[in-house]
Parts: sequence; C-alpha cells; structure tokens
Amino acid sequence: MEKAEAEAKHWKEEYYRVYADTANLRKSLEEDHRNALKYRAEGFIQDLVPALDAFYSALSAPAPSKEAENYRTGFTYIYSQIIAALEKEGFAAIEPKIGDHFDATFMHALEVEEAKTGGLVAKVHAKGYKLKDRLLRPVMVTATIEKTEPKEEKKEPVEEIHQA
Repeated sequence: MEKAEAEAKHWKEEYYRVYADTANLRKSLEEDHRNALKYRAEGFIQDLVPALDAFYSALSAPAPSKEAENYRTGFTYIYSQIIAALEKEGFAAIEPKIGDHFDATFMHALEVEEAKTGGLVAKVHAKGYKLKDRLLRPVMVTATIEKTEPKEEKKEPVEEIHQA
C-alpha cells in the first residue's frame, strides 16, 4: 500500500510539473505571437528606410526652376502620404535638434568636436527611425565634448651632481 501511495505521489508531482511547463510554454508562445503581430512590418520598413532617406534628401534640395518646384510639391504630398501610412503601423522618425542632449540609446556619434559644453548634438547627419518602442536605426550625429585646456607640465628641479 505504501509503495502505491508513493508512486501516486510521484505521478501527481510529475503531473503538476508538466502542467506548469505547459502553462509557461503557452504564455511564451502567446507573447511571441503578440510581438510578431506588433512588429510585423519591421522587415518591410527596414527595407524602405533608404528610399525614405533619398526621398527626404531630394525634397530638401532647392528647386532649380518653377517647373521643378511644382513637381516637388506633388512629391512632397506623396512623401507625406507614405509617412502617414507608416505612422499608422507605429513608425516614427527621430529628429533631434542641434543643441539637444546627446542620448546614446537612440543616437550614434559619427564625429566628435570640442565645444564649451559637452554632451550636446552639434550636427544631425541622418534621421533615426523607430517602430513602436523598437529602434530601427539610430540618429547619426556629431556630438560635442567639453573643450579641455592643455595643462602646463611641471618641471621638477634637477639636482646637479658634483664630482669630487
């Protein structure tokens, strides 16, 4: 009888262990599924970012003629429609201003220059992009570091050695 009770206890514990493992696996799979749905457009948007950069660059350049200005107006409208459609998916551009504090969590310093105040954005080279709370590409910037004055070297007095 004791042997049967011990075996029943063993299988009961085994059942609870397997049940807990199954529940944990189900929760993990549900979380993976939620993330897959949340970030479903990530690959597509990653592929689209270089085209968005080129589009933005072209629209930022001055128009050489009145006719080119009319075309640019139309392309600006198309660009804004594309951005609006991407924003519905959670896409957002990250555009810091010159003088903002440098934040390494979403900025990448391509260059560093000395200035009176360190840790600021001196120049923005390229926009950054994120999808919901996930960083797709960091903002490419020039950051400042505090200018350091050269220190004067202290010269130690040299004792002369006299020969006797």
